Amino acid sequence: MGIILGDHQYGKAENRIVRIVRDSPRHEIRDVNVSSCLRGRFDQAHLTGDQGAVLPTDTQKQTAYAFAKTVGLTSLERYAYALATHFVDDVEPVDQARLELEEFGWERVSVGGVEHDFSWVRTGQEVRTVSVTVEGSGEARRTWITGGLKDLVVLKSSGSEFHGFLADEYTVLEPTSDRIMATSLVAAWRFGPVDIAGFDFDAAYAAIKTAMVETFASFHSLALQQTLYEMGKAAIEAVPELVEVRLSAPNKHHFAYDLEPFGIVNGNEVFHADDRPYGLIQASVIRDDAPDAGPAWRQYSGLV
Repeated sequence: MGIILGDHQYGKAENRIVRIVRDSPRHEIRDVNVSSCLRGRFDQAHLTGDQGAVLPTDTQKQTAYAFAKTVGLTSLERYAYALATHFVDDVEPVDQARLELEEFGWERVSVGGVEHDFSWVRTGQEVRTVSVTVEGSGEARRTWITGGLKDLVVLKSSGSEFHGFLADEYTVLEPTSDRIMATSLVAAWRFGPVDIAGFDFDAAYAAIKTAMVETFASFHSLALQQTLYEMGKAAIEAVPELVEVRLSAPNKHHFAYDLEPFGIVNGNEVFHADDRPYGLIQASVIRDDAPDAGPAWRQYSGLV
């Protein structure tokens, strides 16, 4: 029986970078977690301890901070692409580089009804996510760009049903035609070919989020599965450059609380919010002419 080294990778995780732009009296802020991951010819580091091909993770950290100044964080996707391209092009043993970003939101403080130029309050309904993977060089180069979000908590108090489901001897769940539907949404979307230098990724993010949230609110749902499909479909229709959307939705259950022992009619108004166990619904919505997802999406999307 032989034993060999399998797939391997390494990088620097969760570099917390805050970039302030001071070009005018009205400052701008971007607040991100940046993680790098490199794949390449690092076999000897594992097999013999030879670090000759290994760019230290500390160097990856220093590069991420330096690029936050020289490239800037005006566009998260372009920043990530610049970093990934640098690692592949300028670090000889590296064959593939992946950059993952999480963005944390801030909004300006309002003083006397006027937005302050350099003070903010931490905000954000969700954490925005970005990942860029660059593999190879020249004509063989391949690039995958994905966006997404996580921790987007949404709830609707009506417009959701669940009945007609399969039942067996262990089924005790009662069907309902009017229930609370709530979830903490995780979504990732994959772009097809785009002009990285010119495409407005921020506008695309805003349009995708709006399309999904509005669909969640307005679509009369017979099941969370149905809602997820409609949300993914709406996102692709809103931004034609998308070729696939993957969604993961834990069902945040709300159970009507029994008030009958106190002689009180609940009337479907008082609920117990139960955090576990929970149903976990995941789905992908794909454009029928979508190009190959590639290993970057399959390995790292974290969803179905």
